[in-house]
Amino acid sequence: MDKLVGVLALQGAFREHIKAVSRLGATTCEIRQARDMDGVDALIIPGGESTTIGKLLVEGGMLDPLRKRVEHGMPVYGSCAGLILLCRDIENSDQPRLGVLDATVRRNAFGRQVDSFETNLAIPELGPEPVPAVFIRAPVITRVGTNLTVLAQVNGQAVAVRQGNILATSFHPELTQDLRLHQYFLTFLT
Repeated sequence: MDKLVGVLALQGAFREHIKAVSRLGATTCEIRQARDMDGVDALIIPGGESTTIGKLLVEGGMLDPLRKRVEHGMPVYGSCAGLILLCRDIENSDQPRLGVLDATVRRNAFGRQVDSFETNLAIPELGPEPVPAVFIRAPVITRVGTNLTVLAQVNGQAVAVRQGNILATSFHPELTQDLRLHQYFLTFLT
């Protein structure tokens, strides 16, 4: 693959995403400032603390340029905090966000850190075998826009969605050995 996948490296589990995508043969780079986006074909926004990441994007002058790139078709994948930053609306929050995903999200919907859990999810787009999913202070999508495809649910609530060039999950696939979700995201580059 001759495409460059940037991983936002301001905070959170960016190293694990880099390892996963690299294992699939993709070239990666860490995105820490706006100029790091030069030549990047796709972006992964990792889990972490969405408020902190949003503030750092604003302080670094990256929020609007990233939003424009996604609006113009650059593939982007957000896990956990990344999902929150991608959503148009965040319940009870006015924190900075990209707002490119036509959805509303509730932060920490499954509870606090002690309520974290792992489960196997059915994601038909990734094949018949269940996908291991790690939920850590995970958000949930409470409103799904008309152009969104729900890929997976937990207790009837959307936890993985796709909207064109945007992929978002409430969970952390980078914390498992299963590479299917990252492989699926890389197909957005073809």
